[in-house]
Amino acid sequence: MKVLLLYSSKDGQTKKIATYISGQLSTTVTCKIQKLSPTTEIDLEQYQQIMIGASVRYGHFSPVLNTFIRRHVEQLNHIPGAFFAVNLTARKLEKRSPQTNSYVRKFLSSTPWQPRLSAVFAGALCYPRYGWFDRIMIQLIMHMTGGETDASKEVEYTDWQQVNDFAKAFSLISNGK
Repeated sequence: MKVLLLYSSKDGQTKKIATYISGQLSTTVTCKIQKLSPTTEIDLEQYQQIMIGASVRYGHFSPVLNTFIRRHVEQLNHIPGAFFAVNLTARKLEKRSPQTNSYVRKFLSSTPWQPRLSAVFAGALCYPRYGWFDRIMIQLIMHMTGGETDASKEVEYTDWQQVNDFAKAFSLISNGK
């Protein structure tokens, strides 16, 4: 079986998660991992499953996500699929499900694609890697929401057991389980 894993990542945590999932899946399937870009052209017919991961930055997913979905919605809805989002809001346990994470809830209610499985993972703070503007804005947001504000730190909030469980659940969706 061939699986396509697409991702949209701003600072690299979504790519890191997608790569991890690909590694978990590659023991039983052939998995192709690819970054979504404005020019992404893929023959979806050669895949039996698809997963798309996307990060949230300043409350929004990258426009490339919606562009890809609109372009391929008919095919996407005929392939067993999954979606995961990565954001810092999910560092709080109560914001780590598609039902309780406002960004994912809004996305899933408005997208014409209906993935069979979805998840929300906490991302990472990478203050030393941010430019001045992003660092200041993210510090402000973290201050307002009770998060880490020390600009010298990098903090990974991703729950890797949650990611592993999602990968296992995804491996079962093509079997109708």
